[in-house]
Amino acid sequence: MNETRSDIEIWTSFKQGDRTAFDELFRRYYPTLTLYGSRICDDREILEDSIHDLFIELWQSKSNPEIQSVKAYFLKALKYKLYKHFRKNVPSSDARELEEGIGFVISHDHFMAEQESQAAINRSITEAVNRLPNRQKEIIYLKIYHGLKYEEISEVMNINYQVARNLFSQSIKNLRELMGKLGILVLAMLHF
Repeated sequence: MNETRSDIEIWTSFKQGDRTAFDELFRRYYPTLTLYGSRICDDREILEDSIHDLFIELWQSKSNPEIQSVKAYFLKALKYKLYKHFRKNVPSSDARELEEGIGFVISHDHFMAEQESQAAINRSITEAVNRLPNRQKEIIYLKIYHGLKYEEISEVMNINYQVARNLFSQSIKNLRELMGKLGILVLAMLHF
């Protein structure tokens, strides 16, 4: 297996019927999808079934789309699968909450700093982020922890490019407000 192959090269090989490329996509993205999906769905069985279904449908599909980012494609597809599952299995009275976004939780370990002395600041950041609306939590997670570009974020979240930029900016502003004086430290920790 050639580790230097880009995702797009592997995707192209997969589209041409290369089973090895398909397996490589699964190995590369299963951990990322599991981590991302666990922020949306806390039921491990539903999450794993959704990931497996995603890859089975992908393999069985005769026409796979042209994509610019494999990572964004997979994250969006998993989010859609989980949303579809919840929409089917959640009482209609809760449909409004689903429309506003599936619950999204960022765990403390995403903010862990290299030095133990920053642990208290990290807990404050986590608490502040988890007080943000779901879509703001999600965009912070995608931008900061997955390093997605705004184009990729707009695809995953099904919003346009400018909305993604504005949402991220508003999320950081709200985070600073929630944290007060620690807000300046947040920017430093998030590499702004």
